Amino acid sequence: MTHNYIPTVKDWLSLLLLTLLWGTSFMFTAVSLHSFSPVGIVALRVLIAAIILTIFMYAKGLRLPVDPLAWAMFLLLGIMGNLLPFLLISTGQKDVSSGIAGLLMAFMPLATMILAHYFVSGESLNRFKILGFVLGITGVAIVLWPSLVGAHSNLLSGLLILLATFSYAVNAILARRLPSYNPVVTAAGVMIVSSIAIVPLWLWQDLPWQQSYSLKATLSVLWLGIGPTAFATIILFAVIATAGPTFLSYINYVIPVVAYFTGAIILGEAIEWHSLAALLLIILGIALTRKRVAD
Repeated sequence: MTHNYIPTVKDWLSLLLLTLLWGTSFMFTAVSLHSFSPVGIVALRVLIAAIILTIFMYAKGLRLPVDPLAWAMFLLLGIMGNLLPFLLISTGQKDVSSGIAGLLMAFMPLATMILAHYFVSGESLNRFKILGFVLGITGVAIVLWPSLVGAHSNLLSGLLILLATFSYAVNAILARRLPSYNPVVTAAGVMIVSSIAIVPLWLWQDLPWQQSYSLKATLSVLWLGIGPTAFATIILFAVIATAGPTFLSYINYVIPVVAYFTGAIILGEAIEWHSLAALLLIILGIALTRKRVAD
């Protein structure tokens, strides 16, 4: 891919599909919570994704590494990029609407930017990045403000989701600094070790064979593993390979919008003016961080 590459219609359609998969994942998580525990949602999500991604990897003629250090890296990435944020989000959504969860997750690129300043060469902060971060954190404060001044019990849940953004940010920095493997191999390996780590915990904690699950919740959690986790990962690597990570970054502007309004339209969640103002501030903050500083 050259620097002058012009994204094709296929690239834009892939980006749209990726936006829909990730943007609606908060809605499906909310539905899954009607029958499944947060641990159960995470376990099934990574297990299903591990099966699909492993089959996809072998179909492409790739193989898993045998180096123990590679698997240690997969475990670290699995914890920071899958297990911890998935669990934090699922737990937080027990008291926070899917729209608010998606809105708070929009803070992730800003958190990544701050960490990159300290841990990635050539990613120093500038006045636009700092101002963008201030706008973003102001948006987050607006979202959490009703819980701070009122009798709401969802402040901790909101903070858990916000903590998930930092987990994703740490994962992004680790992925840039650790040794790299074929991205499909890495994705499959990460999901495999994530499954090994959490599925036994789910079986021990929830005794799922003794539980009853609604059809809607079951289909939702199955889709979380198939769509937003497995298929989205495959699409993600395809878009990066053709159009590049800068093109992919456009998704940060749209996912919170999709998450917020799918929760409102499909699940009937309330649309509040302060949340819309916060959404605008966070998106403006992300946009401002992209502005170049003149030499």
